[in-house]
Amino acid sequence: MELSFSEIIKSTVSHSDNNGCDILFRFVGGTNKVHNFISKLGVKNISIKATEEEMHKAWNVQYTDWTTPDATVQLLKKFYKNEILSKNSYDFLLNTMIETTTGPKRLKGLLPDGTVVAHKTGSSDTNDKGITAATNDIGIITLPNGKHFAIAVYVSDSSEKSDVNEKIIAEICKSVWDYLIKGGK
Repeated sequence: MELSFSEIIKSTVSHSDNNGCDILFRFVGGTNKVHNFISKLGVKNISIKATEEEMHKAWNVQYTDWTTPDATVQLLKKFYKNEILSKNSYDFLLNTMIETTTGPKRLKGLLPDGTVVAHKTGSSDTNDKGITAATNDIGIITLPNGKHFAIAVYVSDSSEKSDVNEKIIAEICKSVWDYLIKGGK
């Protein structure tokens, strides 16, 4: 089977294909290259050390890849202002994020139907103690007035079921939405 890079990116972003993620890491030279690229953008508090394959070998390896909501929002803003990619690559990635099929109950979960949400989800496995290390969604959301906001919500080390974690993300996003709709800045 042969896939183009655009097909691998679409599968990785829109469908959370971890195999595609690792293929892309190998192509660009590994996690350190990606980590250094993001650091050179001036975004701090993002650590990319392990591939998806490495994270699945031992539970604690996933914790070597970490970030903060603030750092993620900073990166999303740089992306949205088109400070990182070429125009064609930007348009492709933005549309791919809008077409994301995973996590419909997360950021999009409580927003009005038809709201444009360019987002990327992330999820970990659940260990034998019932702990889910990560249920995440990050994105750029279009408000009815045409303005946008960037948001990153991370639910970490949760003992709750997936639907509860997703509802937490949806409720946080809806709170931000409501605040901004009412004129908050």
